[in-house]
Amino acid sequence: MPLPLYLLALAVFAMGTSEFMLAGLVPDIAADLDVTVAAAGTLTSAYAIGMIVGAPLVAASARNWPRRSSLLGFVLAFAAAHAVGACTTSFAVLFTARAVAAIANAGFLAVALTAAASLVPPDRKGRALAVLLSGTTVATIAGVPGGSVLGTLLDWRATFWAVAVLCLPAALGVYRGIPAGRPEEACTDAPALRAELAQLTSPRLPLAMLLGALVNAATFASFTFLAPVVTDTAGLSELWISVVLVLFGAGSFVGVFVAGRLSDRRPGLVITAGGPLLLIGWPALALLAHEPVALCTLVLVQGALSFALGSTLITRVLYEAAAAPTMAGAYATAALNVGAAAGPLIAAATLGTTAGNLGPLWVSGVLVAVTLFIALPLRGMVTPDRSADLVR
Repeated sequence: MPLPLYLLALAVFAMGTSEFMLAGLVPDIAADLDVTVAAAGTLTSAYAIGMIVGAPLVAASARNWPRRSSLLGFVLAFAAAHAVGACTTSFAVLFTARAVAAIANAGFLAVALTAAASLVPPDRKGRALAVLLSGTTVATIAGVPGGSVLGTLLDWRATFWAVAVLCLPAALGVYRGIPAGRPEEACTDAPALRAELAQLTSPRLPLAMLLGALVNAATFASFTFLAPVVTDTAGLSELWISVVLVLFGAGSFVGVFVAGRLSDRRPGLVITAGGPLLLIGWPALALLAHEPVALCTLVLVQGALSFALGSTLITRVLYEAAAAPTMAGAYATAALNVGAAAGPLIAAATLGTTAGNLGPLWVSGVLVAVTLFIALPLRGMVTPDRSADLVR
């Protein structure tokens, strides 16, 4: 894989740390800013909504911009938003800062996904996506738990400052690794924006986006509210939140690694084998969350299955959007974050019910069930033969 892919992954690591870090900080933010845990959990949805809106708008605006300057601008704006979030005492300002950071993240990821796909041969998009998403999975292994520990030892604001500082070497990596000048597509006969948007009318692209969104909704529904499951349901100390997040991140790394080798050639295998296992895992975790060993084991497994299935479906988005070279990354980013916005909102509604802290786990199970109900009968559309991908 080309070196610029790994430099892009470094920036994705910084942004992934921010996107996921609230899973360990929600209770502290709620207490400090005098809001409920459910309200603090909506910061995850604010971030996702910012990415949903930002990805297509920014990608459409920046489709002919120089990639290096675009990516640098997004990283620096992201850092500034975190500095504001670290300083504020207002939940409304923090909510707004998260939305602004999300728009910057959306712009970066939309451009980076398109750039990553263009750096490799047409039949290796899954491998390229795996490298790029490794920044996110390493964030869940190291960045997010590290932020949780930092938040426990100091406060949640220290974690926001750490993310802002982490953006600086990421910006340097982008500057050193990404060539200056306009993207190749902009210098050749790239499709008009209207033609790229018209790809959304092809049934396979919206289907892949819908399924990717559903799986990501299931992932974020539980991941956002893991902290109270660890401390209240399992009865473990706050430092165990970091351990559980590390396990989820380690699982996600394995899932993306395996899927990166299968999603180009055998995506149907990932869906038909991993989907039912993921479906079984969420209710099992809800039923066994009070047992620390079972909790830790199942979190590891669910992390692997969630990211294996999710990254495979997002790879399908990139394949189906091959005729939209400057907007494909935006479509993939929007699909990821529709799920990241919807999942926590649905899960938060269950916290005040009799399901309590386990409500989000049951929500994840239902969302995966809906995914399989749609995907399995339409498997031929979701995972057409590889030759069709190469033609597109």
